[in-house]
Amino acid sequence: MSRVSLEGQVAVVTGAARGVGELLARKLSARGAKVALVGLEPDALKQVSARLHGESGHWYADVTDHEAMAKVAQEVKDRFGKVDIVVANAGVASGGPFADSDPQAWRRVIEVNLIGSAVTARAFLPVLTESRGYLLQVASLAAITPAPMMTAYCASKSGVEAYAHSLRAEVGHQGVTVGVAYLSWTDTDMVRGADQDDVMRELRQRLPWPSNKTYPLGPAVDRIVAGIERRSSHVYGQWWLRGMQGVRGYLPALIGTVGQREMRRFAPRLQGMRTGLVGAGGEADEQARATQRS
Repeated sequence: MSRVSLEGQVAVVTGAARGVGELLARKLSARGAKVALVGLEPDALKQVSARLHGESGHWYADVTDHEAMAKVAQEVKDRFGKVDIVVANAGVASGGPFADSDPQAWRRVIEVNLIGSAVTARAFLPVLTESRGYLLQVASLAAITPAPMMTAYCASKSGVEAYAHSLRAEVGHQGVTVGVAYLSWTDTDMVRGADQDDVMRELRQRLPWPSNKTYPLGPAVDRIVAGIERRSSHVYGQWWLRGMQGVRGYLPALIGTVGQREMRRFAPRLQGMRTGLVGAGGEADEQARATQRS
């Protein structure tokens, strides 16, 4: 597909305080887009906004809060006059055995990654319909293949992939394009946070190549930007992920067999694993919810 110039387009990026969201905002801005940053860390968002090349703004909002996100959508339109691109990137993760998982953390992964993505789309679809715009949903390798110790994350990313594919069929006739972006292990605070646990890190290192590597952030985000410029239905942050689509039907049985062996190996070390959200983004989410409760 031919590329669409981003010059003068208005792009919204959720989870923009760090990682994929931050770098994506910078690269979109460098290509001439006006960028609206959305997240839970106002100071970090302000700093990111100040470093962008062109016009930008930042909004504090929990993506699971429909009223807050609807307000953001209206304010972004009032500020910039339109919205052409929305990237539903906000996400959190937890790891460890399901039976010992923190029920609140497990539920929060589903809420942010799946419900939050749907809330984001619901809030911005009216303005995207006006501009015949593009919604990019960030998913993961976890949507393609299941993995032990990642039940919440895999469930959320599988769900959000299916939701985005369904939405594409619903809104295409209105001129809105919906894409799904897939990322493997990419060098972000989330992945580094997960690697702080010895068992999670060693389990990941025992995965078959090339899924056992941590990939640099820059090239993955470059691929996402190219996908946005093409309004692609599928965007792959690492080259080999496209090939996984052809074999994904075989993966649950394979992982079920191999995963049992690996879990038996690590069983003596599973007691006492951290069960909350991982990484700086997870910490920010927990702090924001604690502030709301107080």
